[in-house]
Amino acid sequence: MTVDSKIFVGLKSIRKKPAPQSDTSGPRCQWDGCEKKGSHRAPVGQGGEGLYLLFCLEHIKDYNKGYNFSHAQSDPVVARYQKEAVAGQRSTMGTGVKQPTEIPMPLTTRSGSAKALNARKSAEQRKAQKAEQQARKLKVLEAKAFETLGLPQDATPAQIRLRYKERLKMHHPDANQGSRTSEDELRASIEAHKILKLNGFC
Repeated sequence: MTVDSKIFVGLKSIRKKPAPQSDTSGPRCQWDGCEKKGSHRAPVGQGGEGLYLLFCLEHIKDYNKGYNFSHAQSDPVVARYQKEAVAGQRSTMGTGVKQPTEIPMPLTTRSGSAKALNARKSAEQRKAQKAEQQARKLKVLEAKAFETLGLPQDATPAQIRLRYKERLKMHHPDANQGSRTSEDELRASIEAHKILKLNGFC
């Protein structure tokens, strides 16, 4: 006997599917006159940040179509729900955002970013660091670089740059008819400036 034989053709299932029962447990839809379960959250809007209204699937769609953050620009029906929720005439879920009554004090805790830490350093700290850096014992190449440029060891970055420019003009081959000694002096000045720049003196 095959599945498509005459015996099976006239048979119909007599088992009926149970009608879907609406789940009445839980909160009810807050749309006026609706008895369905309110399982979808809808934001209240301006003035009710963190608060939500509960609607069924059908009414959440209607609410979302006319919703705008400001109830002044929302659909009239939706705006009424927003106003009532903010004024406390309609129950909501969630927690409202409390507006601060006082001006908040600036944070005393330090943030972890290097940029924030450096921004908070006072001028005195930076001066002390600079003085400490300049007061440290110079390495041989650094001392020789200062000597080459003809500067004291406590010279400022501006003084170093100025002297470097002066020596470039003084020992440039065009100014000395291609003299070999001035070329060597020029090369030594460039190397000295490079050493000082790499070590943070200018």
